[in-house]
Amino acid sequence: MPRQLRFVLAAFCLIAPPSVARAQIGAPEFAARRDALAARMDSGIVISFGGRTPVTDFGPFYQLPSFHYLTNFDEPDAAFVMVVRGGHATSTVFLMPIDPRTAFYYGRRPDSATVVRTLGMSARAFAALTGVADSLAATGLPVYTLADFADADFARQDSLTRGRMFVRALVARHPQLVVKDAHPIVDELRAHKSAAEIALLRRAAQISSEGHRTLLTIPEPQHEYEIQAALEGTFLRLGGSRPAYGSIVGSGRNGTQLHYMLDRGPARAGVLVVIDAATEYEGYAADITRTIPVSGKYTPDQRVIYQLVRDAQASAERNSTAGMSTAAASDSSVAIRAAGLAKLGLIESVDAMFDPPWKVDCAAAPAGCKQSMLWMIHGISHGLGLAVHDPAQYYAGEHKFREGDAFTIEPGIYISTDALAALPDTPRNRAFIARVRPMVERYNNTGVRIEDDYVITAAGLERMSSAPREIAEIESIMNKRPARK
Repeated sequence: MPRQLRFVLAAFCLIAPPSVARAQIGAPEFAARRDALAARMDSGIVISFGGRTPVTDFGPFYQLPSFHYLTNFDEPDAAFVMVVRGGHATSTVFLMPIDPRTAFYYGRRPDSATVVRTLGMSARAFAALTGVADSLAATGLPVYTLADFADADFARQDSLTRGRMFVRALVARHPQLVVKDAHPIVDELRAHKSAAEIALLRRAAQISSEGHRTLLTIPEPQHEYEIQAALEGTFLRLGGSRPAYGSIVGSGRNGTQLHYMLDRGPARAGVLVVIDAATEYEGYAADITRTIPVSGKYTPDQRVIYQLVRDAQASAERNSTAGMSTAAASDSSVAIRAAGLAKLGLIESVDAMFDPPWKVDCAAAPAGCKQSMLWMIHGISHGLGLAVHDPAQYYAGEHKFREGDAFTIEPGIYISTDALAALPDTPRNRAFIARVRPMVERYNNTGVRIEDDYVITAAGLERMSSAPREIAEIESIMNKRPARK
């Protein structure tokens, strides 16, 4: 964006009063979340840091999920402290001021009065945080921290955040301080989706589905980025705030790389394109994958693999109802794909083993060493919410689906000679390769993933995403595409 235009927009933000509340989820629900956290703690001090001001001009600020979940405060450089005694809490947001010149570029930040009025929490200057933390540390109450990592998937790598450094310094000043991790409690709360959250997830899935439907109607693409443009343009046009994750548009060989995000390769007639892309809406993420033929029609071999994955997804759907074990959904999906792979000669048998190129204890986890796992490397489900990989209730306890769970079902099969080349040179692998290589070469660079979004309500399992996924429907829509000019 040109600097002059950015200045004008920032100046407009100065005219309009700042807003810090989400219309779809009201302040009472955020207060109830804090109360639920307090009830589970009984007594203690929660210290949480929000996200920092972006250090590039490649996008606006987005708040960290757990910080947003508890505060609904979506401005950068803030902190949150909640003092809990006997299950009763008092909450304070610590605000970082922005200097007047910078405000002309990026807009004003809410003041204390705005926070009190709109969020129902007290507010103080960020400069007071250290003194407040030192005073609270002297009370003998334990400190519960919410680490300010950017994404839970990479929490271990994200070890030098402002929040972790602050707590480390606090402990150094107060060696007797007991520090606990608040994430297990907050994740438990986030795992159950409220009616308001489900409404936002439905809208994210609807917008994302329309993006996938739109791309079926564009002229035959010649590049992956044409597909990306059709998707993300639709997301924005319908009110999505940003892609929920880096859009994956992988054609041919690129479609066998699970998280391929370059999206610059050619889209050649005769190959499949794996398209894993969805929008975020008011902070809530959808996650949809479709696999389509560039030419608009699946070849006979592509149809076989695609239908195998679709059947596996349907089986998992039938086994994803409240009270059922998640293992039933996953196992049924694996069994269908393994049987199909054996029938096609891509594995020696359903139970045939191989020596994986990654670390697996085959004695303790034999399923991970079955040949079929080379072609279906990932699991079939994860939670959805404020993060694209959000907590789900079935992650814990007996690993059963429950009302309020929002999640994906996403089986896949990825066949390439590259996978054979990655195998360690062992007698068992040499026999496996010799047996299956002809069929692997036949299906080489065929990647298929089908992913939809679901929620379990009192009425049962609901598929929130509606993008076309049956072969006949996809081909019918693509057959009506306009010619490329």
